[in-house]
Amino acid sequence: MAKTLEPAIAYCEDGFAIRPHVWNFWNTPEIAGRMARYQGMTQDPSVAKIYTKDGKTLLGIGDILRNSDMGRTYRRIAEHGVEDFYSGAIARQIADDMAANGGLITMEDLAACRTVETEPLWIDYRGYRIATNQPPGGGLVIAVMLKILEQFDLAAMGHNSPDYIATVSEAMKIATVDKDTRMGDPAFFDIPFDELLSEDYAKACAERIRRGEKMDVPRLNSGADPKETTHICVADTDGNCVTMTHSLGSSGGVITEGLGFMYNNCMMVFDPRPGHAGSLAPGKARFTALSPTIVFRDDKPFLLVGAPGGTTITMGNLQAILNVIDFDMDAQQAVFAPRFTTTSNTIELTNRIPRSAERELQRRGYPTKRHPYSYMMPIVHAIRLVDGRLDGGADPSGDGMAMGT
Repeated sequence: MAKTLEPAIAYCEDGFAIRPHVWNFWNTPEIAGRMARYQGMTQDPSVAKIYTKDGKTLLGIGDILRNSDMGRTYRRIAEHGVEDFYSGAIARQIADDMAANGGLITMEDLAACRTVETEPLWIDYRGYRIATNQPPGGGLVIAVMLKILEQFDLAAMGHNSPDYIATVSEAMKIATVDKDTRMGDPAFFDIPFDELLSEDYAKACAERIRRGEKMDVPRLNSGADPKETTHICVADTDGNCVTMTHSLGSSGGVITEGLGFMYNNCMMVFDPRPGHAGSLAPGKARFTALSPTIVFRDDKPFLLVGAPGGTTITMGNLQAILNVIDFDMDAQQAVFAPRFTTTSNTIELTNRIPRSAERELQRRGYPTKRHPYSYMMPIVHAIRLVDGRLDGGADPSGDGMAMGT
């Protein structure tokens, strides 16, 4: 049966609008929204032959996954160079499959792909210099939150006290609304950097929080964040360091026969409404919460942080930074400490945050959601560098680890 690629519609996880989502492989109207992972692994025969035993049963833990098609693709790139992927035989194979099945990628699209390099986004926080990534990455979200929170004595509130959680949550909500409405691909959208990073804006937001005002952050869907992202922090005693987040975004459930790799479907993150920060447009980069960050003290690297975790990434990275700077935690303590995330009107809490704090938040009018586990997304990783010594922390909710060599 030939694949029919008709766009389905899904409610968004990280914005206000309905957004175009994954392809509906078999033209079945009942698939409308984030398709089940099982469907994405079984409905395209080119996918099922790799990831299932019999076309229907997914490989289990301990089973051997064999993907000879991807191996051959790697060899072709090794022998003919990366140009084979963007303008050569592999590109032609991709474009022909797209044309045959109603896809949108052409040879011209592949040939036009370029790596975009940008300078870091720099801000100050309590005497530290912080370098993070530019939009459409999530670094500006972290910057907005830090500028607001610098107006408060967080340490005096007490870590994860009701005052602390409410204050940080409001900063999270303000930055989330700013992200949804005023951040996007700077090549397509005029981001008001000067205003968002100004002292006047930070002070005005802080005053609203002090008055007890609550930012409204409507959400249409509360689906789980995808888990196709990885992060690594690396540092040495000479101060050389790297913090890098890599994401597959979301697996699309489609493989061109013979190539072995699955296409991404992160077009779902765009806003289908024209005229908005995240509106869909040809050649436009979608917003991502990826936000690898380095904190400098006395012009030397002091803290590396980063995480996978979809829309929650910026919130986890923020708390790791606050834990180290405001509460003097080492890297392991900073990523182990109980966290919360607030990207809607509901404050989501890990099960290790005291119920007394949750009850007080509820008394103040905050809806809460207590997760039944000790750790939740994102999966934060960090390295701290102090006086030539390094300490690291890997979030125990994932399969990472801190290791010295």
